[in-house]
Amino acid sequence: MKAKDVMTRNVISIAPQASILEAVRLMLENKVSGLPVVAEGRGLVGVVTEGDFLRRAEIGTERKHPHWLEFLIRPGRLAHDYVYSHARRVEEVMTYEVETVSEDAELDAVVKLMEKHRIKRIPVMRGDEVVGIISRANLLHALASVAREIPQGPETDESIRDLVLAELARQTWAPSQMINVTVRNGVVELWGTVLSPEQRDAARVAAENVPGVKAVKSHIAWVEPMSCIAFPDPDDESSERSVGSTTPPADEKRVMNG
Repeated sequence: MKAKDVMTRNVISIAPQASILEAVRLMLENKVSGLPVVAEGRGLVGVVTEGDFLRRAEIGTERKHPHWLEFLIRPGRLAHDYVYSHARRVEEVMTYEVETVSEDAELDAVVKLMEKHRIKRIPVMRGDEVVGIISRANLLHALASVAREIPQGPETDESIRDLVLAELARQTWAPSQMINVTVRNGVVELWGTVLSPEQRDAARVAAENVPGVKAVKSHIAWVEPMSCIAFPDPDDESSERSVGSTTPPADEKRVMNG
């Protein structure tokens, strides 16, 4: 999917000379948490977000420093903090360095930008024109739409088992030769050993994502490499507690009676 497939097209922007109060009202009225700042004849010049209004003198949240510490802080930094909490115009608090993407940008590239710069929204550009906004909410909407399109799974347990085994075989983290899979009436059971609890969790998730799987029960033991101590899967422990019995399973009886 590309940026143009999920972006919000009706972009609400604000001018850099607009007041802080006007920006706040626009955000509240339109239920958005950020606005692109667009200057006439110059295009996109910045972004203002709800985070820019957290440290405000009007509500007593401006940044405060002990008097003794102010002697150690650069005057320029103190002045910057003062402007940020007392400014009246959007251009005085907005972020000037804005990350943007084109309409044809892949969603993977969009997410990488969000993660790298720790931002929640990215303007979508067509040349110098802002034609959309992609936010985290847009990505959630895309995920929801894809989830509704998940195809029906195979009809037989054998086919489901083949798909689970194939998925595990494709993963570099999965010791597929140490994991066995059984399927009955669409319920997958995983057996075997792994060298980390994360591998066990990942194996369960891999099985859950195979179409046609109704439930997954894991019996995979985690063997700690240094001590060689085996830790049973919490799924097994919880099922034993729910049964409320201390009688060992038949296989364990045979071993004990051995």
